[in-house]
Formats: sequence, C-alpha cells, structure tokens
Amino acid sequence: MSENISQEQKAPYGVIAILFIGAFVAILNETFLNVALPSIMTDFQVSPAKVQWLATGYMLVNGILIPASAFFIQRFTNRSIFITAMGLFTLGTLLASISPTFGVLLVARLIQASGSAIMMPLLMNVMLVAFPIEKRGQVMGFFGLVMIVAPALGPTLSGFIVEHFSWRMLFNIVLPFSVLSLVYAIFKLKNFTPQNKIKLDILSIILSSIGFGGLLYGFSSAGEMGWSNPLVYGTVIAGTIGIVLLILRQFRLKDPLLEFRIFKYPMFALSSAISITISLALFSGMILIPLYIQTVRGFSPTEAGLLMLPGALVMGVMSPISGRLFDKHGAKNMAIIGLVIMTVTTFLFSKLTMSTPYLLVGLMFSVRAFGMSLVNMPVMTNGLNQLPMKDYPHGTAMNNTLSQVAGAIGSALMVTVMNSRMEARLTEISKEPIDMSMIDANSSLSVPKQLENLAMLNGINFSFFVSALIIVIALILAFFIKRVPIDKSEPKLDLTNTPKK
Repeated sequence: MSENISQEQKAPYGVIAILFIGAFVAILNETFLNVALPSIMTDFQVSPAKVQWLATGYMLVNGILIPASAFFIQRFTNRSIFITAMGLFTLGTLLASISPTFGVLLVARLIQASGSAIMMPLLMNVMLVAFPIEKRGQVMGFFGLVMIVAPALGPTLSGFIVEHFSWRMLFNIVLPFSVLSLVYAIFKLKNFTPQNKIKLDILSIILSSIGFGGLLYGFSSAGEMGWSNPLVYGTVIAGTIGIVLLILRQFRLKDPLLEFRIFKYPMFALSSAISITISLALFSGMILIPLYIQTVRGFSPTEAGLLMLPGALVMGVMSPISGRLFDKHGAKNMAIIGLVIMTVTTFLFSKLTMSTPYLLVGLMFSVRAFGMSLVNMPVMTNGLNQLPMKDYPHGTAMNNTLSQVAGAIGSALMVTVMNSRMEARLTEISKEPIDMSMIDANSSLSVPKQLENLAMLNGINFSFFVSALIIVIALILAFFIKRVPIDKSEPKLDLTNTPKK
C-alpha cells in the first residue's frame, strides 16, 4: 500500500456522515430482532432452537466476514465496498420485511449480515486514515455512538415496537434509512482510501471461518445447550484448532488475511487485552440484567428495555465528550477512572435483592454506562494510533473480531457461572426446611417457583461478582497505558482532488 500521500487539507465530514448512518442502522439491526423471536416463532410455527438461528446465523456471518474485512479494505475502494455492503443490507432488509416463510426470513437475515459485517471496520478505518492523530479522539468518540449505543438501543426500541406492532415493522423502519444511505452514497461518496492489489488466500478464509465461526457458535450455544453437548465442545475445539492454524498460516504469507504481527506494538496489544477483558465481563450485563428484571422480578420486556435506555443515552452523550477528553489528556487517567466506576457498580449489582427498587437498578446501570464511556473508545483509539497507516485495516478488523469473540465467550462464561450457582443453591434449598421469610404470601407465583427465582437471583449475583473481579484485571492493566506520541511525519491523504470512481 502506498503511503506516498500528501498532507490532509479538509476532513471528509460528508463521507463520514454517509458511513455513520449506514453503520448505525446495520449495527442497530443486529440486536433489533432478539426481542421479536417469540412472535416470529409463533407466526411461522417453528421451534425455539430453529428461530434462534435468526440471531446465531447473523452472528456467524459477522464472525466469518469481519476478519476478512482487512483484505476488502485494502483491495477495493471505500466507495465500492460501502455501496456493495449497503446494497446487500438493503436487499436483505426488504426481503425480510416481506418474507412469506421462515426459510426466506433466515436467508434475508444472512444477506443483511453479509452487508453489515464490513460496516464497522470500514468506518473505523476511514476515520483513522482521514483524521490526524491529534483529532482522532473526537471523531472516534462519535464512532462510539455506533459501536455502543446502536446495540444498546436495539432491545429497547424493538421491545416497544413488537408490543404494539407486527415484528415486520422492525424491518420496515430500518428500510428507508438504508435506502437513503445507499442512494446518497451512489451519488456523493468518493474514493480516498489507498488501495493495494493483494491476493486473497483461500485457505486463510477457510481457516478463519472454521476458527472464529466455531468459537462464536460454540460459546454462544453453551448457555442453552450446556458444555456437555458434543456440538458445543466440538465446535469450540474445532474453532481453537482453526485459529491456531490460521495464525501459523498468516506468518508465512506476504499479504496475510489478518496481520497478527500488529501485536508487536505494545499499546495496541495492551488496548486489545483491556478491551477483551472488558468484553468478557460487560457483555454478560446485557443478559443478566434483563433476566433479573423480567424473570426474577416479573417486569415486562418493555420495562426491561426502558430500564436500560438511560444507560444507552448516557453513552451516546458521553462518547463525543470522551473523545475530546482523550485528545487533551490521553487514555490512561480516563480508563482508570472509568474502570473504577465499572468495578464498583458491577460489584453493587452482585447485591441485588427481590426488593431492589426498579429505579435504583436503572441508576446503577446508567452510572456503569458512564464508566464504560470513559474506557472503550479512548483505550481502543490509543492502541490504533500506534499502528502505521498500512496496518489500519488489520487493526480495525482485529479489534472488531476480538470484540465479537470475547463477547460470546463472556456471555457463555457468565451464564454458565449463573446456572452452576443456581443449581447448587436449589440443591441446598431442597435439603433444608422452607424458610417462610423468603416467601411472598401475596405473590401469584407458586412456592417452588419463588424458590427457583431466589436461586436464580443468587446465581445472577454471583455472576456479577465474578464480572467485577474480571474488570479489576482490566483496571490493573490500565495503569500501564502510555500515550502514543504524535508523529508529525505520518503521511495524510489528499482529500481534495481524489477522483470519484
């Protein structure tokens, strides 16, 4: 890839806006459908295991294509990649909204996923290339709106929509935005990212698909199927072997599919370690809090979504602010403060009771989200800043891939911990006389069901305690963060005379 590029003159805010809108609706759609799965299961008369493939299939396609995004970003123009990706996403959305059968809906979701998978790495890469290092915090802060807020808003919005309209409305709402983004890109989007005519290594694609696809499927299925299921541990083992062979293969290639040598840069390696650790602990909150609110406490899905909405809004407001603070002060102090807040609030979640006020749970979740907003993007941006321009596609692909895998592993780990603790507590309760002080005489639930909920609460609390311990590891790592110095010799793209291709 040529770095013989002239100094940047004017940032491409129009281009960023197009990519921003496209990525936002694509990532929002990733969590949009989860709440609607029961309604779809009823409409098409399919089993829970079958309907779950609408979420699992979407995740697997992302897990397979995101590692390959580095190749696409280097080989093709940002214009052709975005239009192709947005076209696929729009086609999938349209097909899903009119799907007459479950099979058609599943194919539509896979087409959607094939388009959305490239959105996040492309947007992140464009911002790294287009803005100088001293301004990246602010623009990457806005990127946080897409990466954090869109998935957080998904369940809240979809819960309300599904409660009042058909599940097809989820796709009908997204469709106009994706069409407008696609049309605008066709007429206005220009090329400015550098290209390199590298060759695609088919064996690397196969190993990547087996490796990341196997890990994502195995860990995502563990919570439901259990670790003793051959499909779970079999896919995890196959995925692990695939990743090892993929890494060995990349070191032998001149143009690797995914460049693992970028971990020789200490701040990038450290930022990846912190991000993985946080993902292991925090993705579980998206599962445990709804379980507590809906299953244990009996609130509706809409009420569960509304409880988490303020946290998403806090992250949305704070992401650009955190970016500006990062540009001025660096990531270290922000990460330490944010991780202290996250550790304390996560520990407080391990003290939930059957009478913890709904508003207090929402407040703790919002404070926890505030802590997250001080950590995620500053730490990630500091790590990416240390990479040379030619490795930006690999850095963005690696970050997005690791986030997906760590989230799946973290969710599986926390659900496993919760289930184990819950079963142990149920065994203890069954051997003891029933303590009537634990039973709510005014509840409509049976005594066994109330005891089961108490055992689940015990499991949820213990899982949050384990999550707090994991975040402490990230807090310790944060003390080793160093600010990446600004390299004035780093070449910038000439964004003023780049032809539209």
